[in-house]
Amino acid sequence: MVAFALAAVFFLALCLSAREDRRRFRNAVLFGLTFISLSVALLLQLDKVPNWVAYPIVLAVFAVPTLGTLALGVFLIGNGVTMVRKEGRRPANLLSMLAGLGIFGMIALLMVVQMAGSRVLDGIVGTLAVIVAYISFLFLCFLGYAFLYGRIRVRGDVDHVVMLGSGLIGGDRVPPLLASRLRKGQDIYEAQLARGGRPPVLLPSGGKGSDEKVAEARAMADWLIAQGVPAEHITLEDRSTTTEENMLFSREIMTADDPGYRCVVVTNNFHAFRAAMMARKAGVNGQVLGSPTAKYYWPSATIREFVAVFWEHRAVNLGICGLLIALGTAATLTT
Repeated sequence: MVAFALAAVFFLALCLSAREDRRRFRNAVLFGLTFISLSVALLLQLDKVPNWVAYPIVLAVFAVPTLGTLALGVFLIGNGVTMVRKEGRRPANLLSMLAGLGIFGMIALLMVVQMAGSRVLDGIVGTLAVIVAYISFLFLCFLGYAFLYGRIRVRGDVDHVVMLGSGLIGGDRVPPLLASRLRKGQDIYEAQLARGGRPPVLLPSGGKGSDEKVAEARAMADWLIAQGVPAEHITLEDRSTTTEENMLFSREIMTADDPGYRCVVVTNNFHAFRAAMMARKAGVNGQVLGSPTAKYYWPSATIREFVAVFWEHRAVNLGICGLLIALGTAATLTT
């Protein structure tokens, strides 16, 4: 049982951190460390279990990730083709395809360098592989914990339902992506009324872009009113131009209404965890719920969210990458 002690420590730290605030990125890292330490502990116990138990463990730890990586590469390239076909060739729509090509490119590079037999090239590519492994670890942590965070259900009544805006079609019409958020917010509103609670204030949040005829909040409010929501139950936040401003300006409105408010924030599911981190940073008293997104859109959007989170923590991440480069360089020179 001693082999599982480290996994238990990481799991306990995860539980304590999540209990304090479920919106921290460190929860995602602790989740990943728990999984890795548990996998190592299982491998250390293989000689103590029957073969029919040991073989599935080895398969899960080694074969599944290897085959899964290849399958993931194929899937991402296929998804990239779908994204280009349906959404156009904007750089953001190419992320899944680039990630898939990167997987196979890295595999090919490792094979070529191994055949070349160059000590310097081995060191350079080895260091690159370690950096890729670090970034991949963070991505899997982000992905796994974001999935868990998306299972959160807010209990009890809330005072406000904040719905984050996005671009409008034709400058004044709500697109399907945004309609999904509004529908989720309306569902929360109607569910609270159905159980006899007071009607929460629906708070569409979004300002007017340079290419838009009206503020996003105004278009969102009109959509909700057209769906039967009373106008007196809607308050507009129509100044924000970024997600950070969505949070800050919405918090100002909610605090002015009731300093002890409780809210939920609604966005699309791929954006929920990162939006939750922003809500925590802005001091918003509430969790973030995700609304459904088209399946083909989710991979590229999730990669984009991870890149943003990685860059938001760039001081730590770039510092660790720099340390890995220095260690790789030192190891190559001393070999």
